[in-house]
Amino acid sequence: MLLALALLPAAAQAAGPAPACDAPRMEAAGFAAPTLCALLDAPAVDAANVHAIVVLRHGAVVAERYYQGRDRSIWSPFARTVQFDAFTRHDLRSVSKSVTSLLWGIAQGEGRMPQLDTPALDLYPELADLKTAGREKVTLRQLFTMTSGLAWEEPIRYGMGNDETGLYWRSSQARYLFDRPLAPGGTVFNYNGGATAVLADILARRTGIPLQDYAQQKLFAPLGITDWEWQKDVRMRPMAFAGLRLRPRDLATIGQLVLQRGQWQGRQVVPAQWIAESLKAHVETGDGLQYGYQWWSGTVEALGGRHRWYAGFGNGGQRLYIVPTLDLVVVSTAGGYDDAGSGRHAGAVFRSIAASLTR
Repeated sequence: MLLALALLPAAAQAAGPAPACDAPRMEAAGFAAPTLCALLDAPAVDAANVHAIVVLRHGAVVAERYYQGRDRSIWSPFARTVQFDAFTRHDLRSVSKSVTSLLWGIAQGEGRMPQLDTPALDLYPELADLKTAGREKVTLRQLFTMTSGLAWEEPIRYGMGNDETGLYWRSSQARYLFDRPLAPGGTVFNYNGGATAVLADILARRTGIPLQDYAQQKLFAPLGITDWEWQKDVRMRPMAFAGLRLRPRDLATIGQLVLQRGQWQGRQVVPAQWIAESLKAHVETGDGLQYGYQWWSGTVEALGGRHRWYAGFGNGGQRLYIVPTLDLVVVSTAGGYDDAGSGRHAGAVFRSIAASLTR
């Protein structure tokens, strides 16, 4: 039964992937094996450029598949063909934001962080000249929920016309974010990587530890994650909003941590209260989804009902889905950068995996 499945923690992470289609394992975990196997076979022949799919149920690896596809680094304009496997790190792009949120929660649990209703500019005395025209009222909570009202353009296609681009080289990311007017409409959701960059900067300032070192000490080491990279911008700052690279199974480990309300092998790695608060639907995004503290949420149909999921989304089809009521974690990576269709495809794969549950 499920106890015989390959458990995710610690030593299991060093093992190779689960068999391509282990029907007894899938059936024991409550999936219709023929349906799930067909879903895993599809990326090898379709044109969606999926790179990996990892499925966990009840804390165990149920299915894990890797594919050959075209990929490019966040720093490269050119794609190359890669044969992905269980040991290949992958760009997570904006899933990095969700991980940054977990780090903030850890630091808050240590008593190092200000209250979320603190005006962000109060933490930047050097930016006192920007505390005008309502910007002085923008709170940390609004940065987390991307409802600051600050004018910001971040379409899915990245380039010089995308405000995120300036985060790679500006000397002060906080000045870059706040040196702009409040947009009409006030505190509606507006996707904003600059908000994450500023939150990460505050985290590093308040802890006195660089973001990547804090992540290693407080999150990755406790989870047994050893093979990772946080890419840096031109000023050698880790890109909190887009730069994390992990193996898909390690990303699934983070998903399992969140599903377990921040607990891992008897240790409370992330405060449970922060997990609950950051996953809560704080704002409607306008597309039928909701947003919390750098986490997306929505619902999925499975086992005759609707179940709430929580997710980290990244450009190109990078996805981490967590469904607590189904005890389910799904990770997918892909190479469809700057293409909204890649995200839609990742969502469809997730919905099909959930629909393949039988119990």
